[in-house]
Amino acid sequence: MNNPAGPTHSAAPAPRFTTLDDWLRWQETLHPNKIDLGLERVRAVWRRLHAAAPSFVVITVGGTNGKGSCVAMLEAILSAAGYRAGAYTSPHLLRYNERVRVAGEAVSDADLCAAFARVDAARGDISLTYFEFGTLAALDIFYRAGLDVAVLEVGMGGRLDAVNILDADVALLTGVDIDHAAWLGPDRESIGVEKAGIFRAGRPAVYGDDDPPQSVLEQARVLGTGLQVSGRDYHAAADTAGWRWEGGDGQTRYALPYPRLRGAYQRKNAAAVVTALAALAARLPVDQQALRLGLMTADLPGRFHILDSHALRICDVAHNPQAARTLAANLATLPPARTHAVLAMLADKDHAAVARAMSGAVHHWHVAGLEGERGTAASQLADALRAAGAADLSDYTEVAAALAGAQAAAQAGERIVVFGSFYTVAAALTPAGRALWGADTAPPVRRAG
Repeated sequence: MNNPAGPTHSAAPAPRFTTLDDWLRWQETLHPNKIDLGLERVRAVWRRLHAAAPSFVVITVGGTNGKGSCVAMLEAILSAAGYRAGAYTSPHLLRYNERVRVAGEAVSDADLCAAFARVDAARGDISLTYFEFGTLAALDIFYRAGLDVAVLEVGMGGRLDAVNILDADVALLTGVDIDHAAWLGPDRESIGVEKAGIFRAGRPAVYGDDDPPQSVLEQARVLGTGLQVSGRDYHAAADTAGWRWEGGDGQTRYALPYPRLRGAYQRKNAAAVVTALAALAARLPVDQQALRLGLMTADLPGRFHILDSHALRICDVAHNPQAARTLAANLATLPPARTHAVLAMLADKDHAAVARAMSGAVHHWHVAGLEGERGTAASQLADALRAAGAADLSDYTEVAAALAGAQAAAQAGERIVVFGSFYTVAAALTPAGRALWGADTAPPVRRAG
């Protein structure tokens, strides 16, 4: 492990803050732009913190949807195989600490504050975004944690995302669809260029869907990654004892259990995970028992998260058209029920396309506003939904009011689905939020691992 005793620069001054909340509030104001893609600033700070390459294996996970699910499965499988694994994800739902996990546990406030202080001392006068600051702190914690492997989720895009300062030993790209178009491009080909930026020359890469953009294929060819594409180079198929994975080199894994994570698409995510692990078999061998245990135990709050035994209270962080189509398909597998949707979204999302994707699944919309500079007012979101054909609609100033309104409108046996943003789902999963929409008797939110 690189320099376990401390960072390579001189001793840091007294920390700027002593509480996690104070650090986070300050980080939100440090950089003039909330999003400022590019690696020059973050890489300069990282070189001051840790000049050497990591001693642990790095798995980088990018893509438009499914990143969190793949990270959760990788983390659970590797932990079941006996490896000391770190996982970095974003954003969080209820606590910032969820973003950084070591050996299956969220790191403490004290560890985060200490890492923030080291990043602050190393950066000098270099300005960092909230995400960049947190990414540097997470990686610094991983360098000190004696890891065997770190699983890193890309925040946005890939090529210019802060996570990309570390070279991936294997890159898993779940798929490419339209999201963050203002930063990544207006179509799948341009977005594919950004997503494939996590690939590294001569190192394996996996594409978890069966329709990769040509730009992804070309980047993989130029770099010689030996890209493994779902349905072309590896396959997942049902069998009598669950499902089986078939690799392009004749490898087969039989009798795999369906993932604990809900949704038919999770088998596709699981197959991509198994393919990524197969590419690392020489360094991180994983046996059948660990695969089975990891798939059966991996969990991730907020992804088709059913909170009651009758599947009448569900939340999902779906916030783009592809994710909304998947959510609608998952709802169609449940017993039919009149459905109320609580929806709040950020301003840079395609509100109309999300509404159209869910139109066949929703009977009554409860639209709420989100605060903050990226939030959308309820009236603006309601106008977009009406333009997309939504007729039965109520609007509220905030998510809490929409949750209460949906609960008041829903009759016995009717379903409430909360979706549209991490912020929306977070509001619904707090203890106060759960009580508002009848989810307060559901089991506690589980953690991955």
